[in-house]
Amino acid sequence: MYTYDLLETGCFYLVKEKEDSPITLIRVAVESDHCLFIQHYDDPMETAWKLKKDTLFDIIECLSDEAIKAWEAHFMNGQDAFFRGEEEE
Repeated sequence: MYTYDLLETGCFYLVKEKEDSPITLIRVAVESDHCLFIQHYDDPMETAWKLKKDTLFDIIECLSDEAIKAWEAHFMNGQDAFFRGEEEE
């Protein structure tokens, strides 16, 4: 088991919050003395405050800048297609 305290602000991580949960992409957006503000890149994106001492089942990896750029290109293309579909109606 790991804790959120191991994560660095501004970094993107692939994690499993619980043993049976899916792999999730998260980003640490803000750090306070006792908490972290976490962005979850699911569908839809959600945000949450986590105590630094809250546990994570696994921190799979911290994504490189190159991996984030590749992911963002795919993520943004998907978002554009979603929004264009709404405008056409």
